[in-house]
Amino acid sequence: MERFVATYLGNLAGSQLRIADLGSQNVNGSYKPLFHCPQWQYVGIDMVPGNNVDVVLTNIYDWFELASQSFDVVISGQVLEHVEYFWITILEIRRIMKPGGFCCLIAPSGGPEHRYPVDCWRIYPDGFRALARYAGLDVLEVYVQWDQKQYPDRDPLWQDCVLIARRPAILQELRPIKDEG
Repeated sequence: MERFVATYLGNLAGSQLRIADLGSQNVNGSYKPLFHCPQWQYVGIDMVPGNNVDVVLTNIYDWFELASQSFDVVISGQVLEHVEYFWITILEIRRIMKPGGFCCLIAPSGGPEHRYPVDCWRIYPDGFRALARYAGLDVLEVYVQWDQKQYPDRDPLWQDCVLIARRPAILQELRPIKDEG
């Protein structure tokens, strides 16, 4: 997430940005300090009230609490593996993103089961690419922490997979993917 902020948002430090953090409850740390610019508004979003939660969703698949196209950036770290139908959730992520907005999603591609309350998925780069394509997002980067050398200060157990994507600046109608075979 630090790399995402430095690479994609660093030159926007003077801009007004609304940042949504899906799964923001401070259970094992928070991304909030990374978004400390005075012009940036960080909004913590989760399914339950708690430390670092500003908006409590009543349905992970229908975020009526959040207006369409209301966020410049949507982030989520170590959440999607706990969402049973994450392909529905990605459509809500896209819905709340402004045209031209960014998202940074992080999910493990390895590690043991860790139910909170469920643990359903591990995601690989092709999976994130497919998910972005399904939601009509443009992939900017996808990478995985395959070894300790890449991130010596991070736990290699989870082999985190990172998707950085952007909603097209020109609004496009979201159409289901058709089998071209």
